[in-house]
Amino acid sequence: MTESKGTYFKTDVIIIGAGPVGLFAVFELGLLDMKAHLVDILDRPGGQCAELYPEKPIYDIPGFPVITGQGLTENLMAQIKPFAPVFHFSQMACALKRLESGHWELTTDEGNRIEAPVIVIAAGGGSFVPKKPAIPGIEPYEGTSVFYAVRKMDQFKGKHILIAGGGDSALDWTLNLQPIANSIALVHRRDDFRAAPDSVHKMRALVAEGKMKLHIGDIKSLTGEGAQITSVHIHSKDAGDQEISCDTLLAFYGLTMKLGPIADFGLHLHENLIPVDTEKFETSQKGIFAIGDINYYPGKLKLILSGFHEAALMAQQAFRYVYPDKKLRFQYTTSSSALQEKLGVNDQAG
Repeated sequence: MTESKGTYFKTDVIIIGAGPVGLFAVFELGLLDMKAHLVDILDRPGGQCAELYPEKPIYDIPGFPVITGQGLTENLMAQIKPFAPVFHFSQMACALKRLESGHWELTTDEGNRIEAPVIVIAAGGGSFVPKKPAIPGIEPYEGTSVFYAVRKMDQFKGKHILIAGGGDSALDWTLNLQPIANSIALVHRRDDFRAAPDSVHKMRALVAEGKMKLHIGDIKSLTGEGAQITSVHIHSKDAGDQEISCDTLLAFYGLTMKLGPIADFGLHLHENLIPVDTEKFETSQKGIFAIGDINYYPGKLKLILSGFHEAALMAQQAFRYVYPDKKLRFQYTTSSSALQEKLGVNDQAG
């Protein structure tokens, strides 16, 4: 779905965070006929699981002796497909207010507004914030010729791009932008990458074909005029000092976690976590829930499987806000033909 700034949406539930717990919340809400929009600062689903350790094995997901963070994300995305959630990626939930109707209106840093009677905060430890490189005088270029994320590919069409980093984001965007860039180069401090092997192989093939350049070294300084960079200076143990001409720098130096604007939502906080009850996982504000690592209660275990349990109980109470005049009837997916029909598996049952 393509969005323009200032777009207005209305739905049943807004989920802040598209990590495993936020994704499973879509499933639990969908079983009860509630539609969800998800807002995440990352450019893909999976949260910390997919971004920080996509290939790291996880051993405590029920039913899977071992599964990777990326594998879990892909399975959850397949599981929630019948409920057609709407994703707002590369956006931060920056403001929240109560409307006269009693609904909530959430505004993102892109200026998009989403209205819903229920908010679910599933933001893990908070928002992922890009780590900025320690390059002197980089600030004037930020947002004009230096970027820490790609939100619209067309913005970089025809540019002379230098991408810095050695992880999945750096490699993915190198491969995705190479066909539309005027020129593209990748710089990393060592000739060893943390990205998926297939991406590294494709990048090296482009280098071998002369379609891009690879530099091994550290960025030391930038040259430019006003807010526009014209070159980047790097230092390499083998090649010494080099000047690379470019008009765009994309720096992917990893992410750090901060609670961010959620701290300003008017919720009670406990050591930067959100206290909830253990019956509904509701916060100090009616209609706002917190599930997963972002919440706090006595005996809390920061496990994905705990978040799944919290999502199930949250959905039961969310139903009462979305459908105040309806009676909630508990059903099992194993025996309810209505639920199986929603999931598209009724023909396979039995």
